[in-house]
Amino acid sequence: MLRSLYRLIPFDAAWIARTDRSGYVSLASMGLDTRVVHFLSGPKMAHDIEATGTDRSRPPLSPSDLPYPAEELATWAECLLPADIHEALAVALFEPGGRHVGFLALLSGERRPPKPSSRRRLAEVAGLLAQGIDPMRSLADVSRLVSGAFAGVLLFEDGSIESLPGMPGDDLLAVHSGLLTTVGARVITGETHLSFLWPRDATASHEYVRVSYLTGIGSAFPDLLGIVLLSSVETVHRLTARELEVLGMIVDGFSNHEIARRLVVTTRTVAAHVEHILAKLSSPTRTYAAVRAEREGIYVPVAGGARAG
Repeated sequence: MLRSLYRLIPFDAAWIARTDRSGYVSLASMGLDTRVVHFLSGPKMAHDIEATGTDRSRPPLSPSDLPYPAEELATWAECLLPADIHEALAVALFEPGGRHVGFLALLSGERRPPKPSSRRRLAEVAGLLAQGIDPMRSLADVSRLVSGAFAGVLLFEDGSIESLPGMPGDDLLAVHSGLLTTVGARVITGETHLSFLWPRDATASHEYVRVSYLTGIGSAFPDLLGIVLLSSVETVHRLTARELEVLGMIVDGFSNHEIARRLVVTTRTVAAHVEHILAKLSSPTRTYAAVRAEREGIYVPVAGGARAG
């Protein structure tokens, strides 16, 4: 990508970065040594990008466009000028929907301002570059693995969320909701997929949505837990709302006595529920039923992720 830019716009060096939740992360560079790349990926560069407005949607910006000397910026005074870099063209990168995804700087030892033709060419390819480095593209592709998904969010380790491009949100996916808290509590390190049922409405517990969690491994966001998607439920094997709840406790290792205590019913009532569950799932044992329920995601977990014991 940078080599193609060199052929299009003759500069001495280039640096391209992508934004994440903590700032800029260097993606690629050419003609720059390791120390310079490290500096450009640090907080002083991020501050100067914001101070000069080069993180906004505007034509490519050069130091010669600033109303003050470039030496007043830490990036130039401490890094670029000592590296014999005197000119640059910088542009913010925005994906087609208007989301800021990164930053590109073309650097030169020339002391003359960039030519208008260079500015024009860089502006023409900025959109294409933004699409190429957009970290959401791969995550949006992953979301398509869940057939019929109608809502979804990115879930981070601290419980915060972000919208997923092309996927609307949902009231069930509000930040720190009971559903997302339960997802976070149930995720096991190294697990790539999780699926279960969740009541659409507390007053209409017979209506469910399928909750699918897909890991965020390999994402550009280091603190991303994963993607949470909602889709419609095809079948619950004639299981009642109470049986789905009991099945969730069986999946989590609760004994009949523990289930009875939690539901404030008798153990005989729980035993009857278990008998009905085994019959409807054609399962000889509760262990087999639990395995099938987890594999098919046909259980309602205990809210908040509580486990037996």
